[in-house]
Amino acid sequence: MAKYYKLSKEIQERIQCDQNEHWENPYAFRDVDICRRLPSNDRANLWRPAFVRDVEKIMNIPYYNRYSDKTQVFSLYKNDDISRRAQHVQLVSRIARNIGKVLNLNTDLIEAISLGHDIGHTPFGHAGERKLSELYFSHTNRYFNHNIQSARVLDRIFLTNISLQTLDGIVCHNGEIEQQRYQNNPYDKFELYDLKVEKCYCKNEENLKLVPATLEACVMRIADIIAYLGKDRQDAVKIRLLDKSSSFLPSQIGKSNSEIINNMIVNIIENSYGKPYICMDEEYFEALSLCKKENYSLIYGNKEVKKVYEEQINPMMEEMYEKLRSDISKQIQCSVIFTEHINYIEQITHLYSKKSTFEHAYREEPIDNIVVDYIASMTDDYFIDLYNYLFPKSSHAVNYVPYNFEKA
Repeated sequence: MAKYYKLSKEIQERIQCDQNEHWENPYAFRDVDICRRLPSNDRANLWRPAFVRDVEKIMNIPYYNRYSDKTQVFSLYKNDDISRRAQHVQLVSRIARNIGKVLNLNTDLIEAISLGHDIGHTPFGHAGERKLSELYFSHTNRYFNHNIQSARVLDRIFLTNISLQTLDGIVCHNGEIEQQRYQNNPYDKFELYDLKVEKCYCKNEENLKLVPATLEACVMRIADIIAYLGKDRQDAVKIRLLDKSSSFLPSQIGKSNSEIINNMIVNIIENSYGKPYICMDEEYFEALSLCKKENYSLIYGNKEVKKVYEEQINPMMEEMYEKLRSDISKQIQCSVIFTEHINYIEQITHLYSKKSTFEHAYREEPIDNIVVDYIASMTDDYFIDLYNYLFPKSSHAVNYVPYNFEKA
């Protein structure tokens, strides 16, 4: 029997009273305190407030469209109901704004972080991310992480003058790490942000230590987990990887996607309202952690799911990486790394060049950075088509799981 909990009468009355009196949360990030690399540009106005500008910049980045064909969990399935990155970021944004609105936080900042947090994600989900990091490290002794890449897309590739607060929230969004309590660590200098990012390139463990600068980023971080926890279960049942009736154990936060979203939101609001941190109670935290472990054992660690990556996608990515790297080294201007990526980036960034503090030709970037940028930007279908174009005689191939018209 599904259970949907509600806020306590006491906290509901307190929130309604505060709303009637137009209470302002002293821990919310204020628009007037926004930091940009070029503070004289992108000034807020009535119809385009500070962080609304960030939202619109992110949504108009060319790579934003590519969310729609990037794997969330399940690659190579012909199924219109399976989640893609596009839906995931929208769900994260909606859940985080639901929480943020009741807590009276800055919902425009929450939306900007949410919509941008995966824009640097690789094709083929976290499996693709791990392989790309392995390849990048083998040539540079530096690590690739999609959260850092997402900020790089918005700050170093397209030069959009996105705010420090949005970038920091994106960098610190790691949805693989659950905490009972999320406490922000404020700062307002790009020098500190740049150091934070550089540490993650040099030491992989630094990526696990990141602490957001704003409460809004803390909200988005837990919303990221809430958004995928139940949805991945729903998708696993949809493709018949799991049996709906018996796969998951009962828990305090529920078993289904809708239960998990409702009950987690309620508990977080109940334990965070009016406080300088985002928190859930111990019982919910334990239930959340157990649900994640279930997902890892039943879904993410599934042998059939892993097999296609290990036997096909990973070797394909390695071949492609080395081929693209070689073409840049040899300056083969007619190769796809130039025609499809470098030239395209330079055409786009030319529009921003007069506003940028980082005016430089993109092709002067380190070779491996350019290769990583290109592969990370690819959608699943683009990657496969490009691989087949580059290696038409390869023994590696992937087959999409077709639509299943048989009754379950």
